[in-house]
Amino acid sequence: MQNTLRLILGDQLNIRHSWFKEINPNITYLLMEITPESEYVTHHIQKIVGFFLAMRDFANTLKNLGHQVIYFELDAENNLQSFEKNILQIIENKSSGNNPIQQFQYLLPDEYRLDILFQQISEILNQKNIKVNCFDTEHFLTSRHFLKDLFKDKKTYLLETFYRKIRKDYDILMENNEPLTGKWNYDAENRKKYDGKYPIPTPHLPENDATKILEIIEKKGIKTIGNLQKPTKFSWCINREQALAYLDFFVKKCLIHFGTYEDAMVENEPFLFHSRLSFALNIKLLTPLEVVNSAINYWQQNQKSISIAQIEGFVRQIIGWREYMRGVYWANMPSYSQKNYFEYKNNLPTWFWTGKTQMNCLKNAINQSLDYAFAHHIQRLMITGNFALLAGIHPDEVDKWYLGIYIDAIEWVEITNTRGMSQYADGGMIATKPYTSSANYIDKMSDYCKKCKYDNKKKYGENACPFNSLYWNFYDQHQAKLAKNPRIGMAYVTWNKMQAEEKTKLLEQASYYLENIENL
Repeated sequence: MQNTLRLILGDQLNIRHSWFKEINPNITYLLMEITPESEYVTHHIQKIVGFFLAMRDFANTLKNLGHQVIYFELDAENNLQSFEKNILQIIENKSSGNNPIQQFQYLLPDEYRLDILFQQISEILNQKNIKVNCFDTEHFLTSRHFLKDLFKDKKTYLLETFYRKIRKDYDILMENNEPLTGKWNYDAENRKKYDGKYPIPTPHLPENDATKILEIIEKKGIKTIGNLQKPTKFSWCINREQALAYLDFFVKKCLIHFGTYEDAMVENEPFLFHSRLSFALNIKLLTPLEVVNSAINYWQQNQKSISIAQIEGFVRQIIGWREYMRGVYWANMPSYSQKNYFEYKNNLPTWFWTGKTQMNCLKNAINQSLDYAFAHHIQRLMITGNFALLAGIHPDEVDKWYLGIYIDAIEWVEITNTRGMSQYADGGMIATKPYTSSANYIDKMSDYCKKCKYDNKKKYGENACPFNSLYWNFYDQHQAKLAKNPRIGMAYVTWNKMQAEEKTKLLEQASYYLENIENL
């Protein structure tokens, strides 16, 4: 084999990839920490620490297996802080010796911006007579363009259609090509408020030493948000062994109640029965199929205690929603990143970055995000996302916040959830209706309203919950675009039946809150 340089990105840490089956002295693997990847948005400190710790651990694993590895630490003197420059530097240095690099290989990036960049780098290398090849990451259940092909000539992409196709193709929770129990979806059974009936399990979390990484981040002057739970310790998984322990804890301790309470929100309980596996999955320490199979195998052995609704809800998130969002991303980039259906222009309130708001639901969701770099899907959709949508925040602003603050946020999964599902900026390509709510839903699914300054029962007047008036203001403002949507027709029936005086009070209250949004 010709001397080959293989690039591995920070979200491509799949040790079971076919690349690593053989030890070949003619192959050198390259990983690099560079400032542009740390600064294209303001990232949570845990996100940067997590990526760098995982990359370093992965590089050490490769070395211990006998592979040739070049690793650029962020503060290395020879680090030119660029994918292109570092790659060219290695090739040029090698070309002066007896074993010049003749091939460059990389794995398909999951982000559009990197896909374009590596196409450009490939052209440069081809001009230097370096052969370039690209390979699949061997992680996802579907190809980049699976969804686009499945919904060819369709204006919208139905998740349920996609989900059923994957279930059939991989024979997941199926029997004779039909769903077990004859029912595909148990979503209606997965919306219960946490009642304290079952204790929330506490895992034994790793305490990875982040001291050196933190010193380098400070030395390089990289701006971050959030904090670590412990001053120099990082409690997310950074290698496959830790990720498998997370998975084992989830299936044995959390799965039993996962589906029932997956939409619930509880003050000072950031994780409830959620798996904490999104970071491990998104950097490819685990594969979706092994995660799903592990959960199904445990469920099959414990069907007397674990209902079908628990396992189906989890499977739907992993092989349905996650793969679906990736498909939407590749079917619509780069135009998707410009979607702004409601033509919003407002800035994100500064308290989204500090958590200093008097609205208890937002204070909890934001401070939890700052503390843990994590919030589950309903906190993201129906608390922070709901408020941003009702407040008319520009989708670019919302994207930057979500992409920066969450440890699992990589553009392919973030932007489709944010700009599509949460903000309806794509005009209904993903969601069949805008996901908005008044305080009633928040109170129904959480305990946040009990300790709030604002009264969730009041629509207007002193200390009326902002969600109530903003909700009706949203539908009033966008009646021309939304009135014909069959899924929200009842909202307009209710609105149109209101007395003019009632409408005026609601709209005036909403206007006051929007004008004083920084003080909420």
